[in-house]
Amino acid sequence: MTKFSYSEYLSQFRNVGSKCDSVVSRLQGERRRRDTPSDAAPEEKEDDDPVVSAIRRGDAEAVSNLAASAPHSLMKENKDGWIPLHDAAICGETECMKTLLRVHPGLVDRRTLQEQTALLLAVSGGYLSCVQCLLGAGADPDINSKNKETPLYKACEQENVDMVSLLLSYGATVNQRCGHGWTALHEAVSRDNTTICEMLLAAGAKINPPNTYSITPLIVAAQRGQLRALCYLIGKGADVNMQTCDGATALYEACKNGHMEIVAMLLTKNADANKPTNSGWLPLHAAAQSGHHEIVSLLVSVTSRARLRLSWISPLHLAAEHNRHAVAAVLLKTGAAVNATLAHSHSIQYADRRATALYFAVASGSTTTAEVLLDAGASLSLDPVSPLLMAVRQGCVSMVSLLLERGADIGANLPSYPTTFPAVIALCMNNLPLLKILLDNGCDALPCFTCTHGSAPHPASGGFHISTVSGNGYDVQNDNMPPLCCLERHAKATQLCEWISTTAVCKWAGPIIDLMLDYVGNVQLCSRLTELLESQEEWLDVKRKTSSPRPLLHLCRLSIRTQMGRHRLRSLTSLPLPDRLIRYLSLTS
Repeated sequence: MTKFSYSEYLSQFRNVGSKCDSVVSRLQGERRRRDTPSDAAPEEKEDDDPVVSAIRRGDAEAVSNLAASAPHSLMKENKDGWIPLHDAAICGETECMKTLLRVHPGLVDRRTLQEQTALLLAVSGGYLSCVQCLLGAGADPDINSKNKETPLYKACEQENVDMVSLLLSYGATVNQRCGHGWTALHEAVSRDNTTICEMLLAAGAKINPPNTYSITPLIVAAQRGQLRALCYLIGKGADVNMQTCDGATALYEACKNGHMEIVAMLLTKNADANKPTNSGWLPLHAAAQSGHHEIVSLLVSVTSRARLRLSWISPLHLAAEHNRHAVAAVLLKTGAAVNATLAHSHSIQYADRRATALYFAVASGSTTTAEVLLDAGASLSLDPVSPLLMAVRQGCVSMVSLLLERGADIGANLPSYPTTFPAVIALCMNNLPLLKILLDNGCDALPCFTCTHGSAPHPASGGFHISTVSGNGYDVQNDNMPPLCCLERHAKATQLCEWISTTAVCKWAGPIIDLMLDYVGNVQLCSRLTELLESQEEWLDVKRKTSSPRPLLHLCRLSIRTQMGRHRLRSLTSLPLPDRLIRYLSLTS
């Protein structure tokens, strides 16, 4: 059987009665049109059934005459299996109904093709007198429709207290279930109607009836934030720790949906915060993922750290992945380990083998959360792939700047794809502003112009078709960038001339080379880079940069930058230097 989450189930369940409701609306519309002035009413079709037409006009005398002259016409079905009794019920025509039942009392429980009885239709329309008439004529209050809705269930859905009372007085079965296993109590609780709940329990309703997915009325109240119904059920002895088929408790559902008052109430009533779901998650996980930091504060003190260690992922990882910076701050303040790593059995399910909460934050572009983690001492070197490489690959300038400011290694290598030039350059692709930031912060561009072939012809390239890693860690096909991580390493290191001459990158070769030349001294282009620059006329000026010695002013700047080192370059603007010198060293003048 296909499994659904609770929210998916609830969405499906809410639509099961739509067909019946549409019919109700149509026929109630007929009754409204009957009550409008005659000059505004549409003309009746010639082929309309005369009994039905009389019922919809509310003409009880005409119905009585037809019953006397043509009693068999009262049993005529339309294409939907409706007989005149059904129309009388849905239109609320009690007098017409009495005439029909007097002639044919055996039709009282006749069903439509959707298995609706006149009683169900009358309840759906809210016509108490019709319901009283049908029940008095012996209508069975427990016959359900095709989607298993009973008259009692429908009355609870409409919060019609008088209707519920009437149906119960005629012996309606209180624990009968709809197609998805909900009882009338489930429906009353979902409406937060404790008056109807009291009536149902007095009539023998079970307090903890699980539905098809083992969802009890208490869990419905918790999921929907119905505090009044929840307190009522607990007072009547409802089990606060019952679990659904997925292992979720009322506390878990309340935490997931952010119902603070419900959570507080459940905790005072001994709800167990350490009952895991089938996936191993605790209520704290649900609150952290959803970003409910106040609920997280309530749960931390009652959640077992030993139980948390048994989970395959920590709440801090979830907060990082979903950019819940307030949650992350609460967790860290209350003792969460900032450098805890993902269980290995689950880390290997990600193509990049991510492990720390910091990497999750970087992969999700959660700059604010990443800053919270770094402030708490998050390490930049515990993941197989440097978080900086992920940030560069995503083109997130704010994240790259943050990581560089906090000491990320700008020379970090790709574990599975060795290059003779800095890996961050290969991951920049055509993002020139980001490439400039990296070069300004000490990325070494000189290895980019080192080639084993030099001016000699290069061997033919077979292209650059490899699997890469998307932000969520799953493989996607992309010709633009090397993979962040994979099971097998490439045997031979790739040179920049090989990478930049691929089909996907070569159209950006001129601007990329031009920018990198500003950060190197005198270099000689290899034959492949030369061919690339000569392939487009507007790139010839880039080639000319290398044909003559670089200016002394430029060489001095490079020498000073080299002596300063990467660390000082990152804080260049804050050094006690003249503005003109800072602009000079920053290549802005």
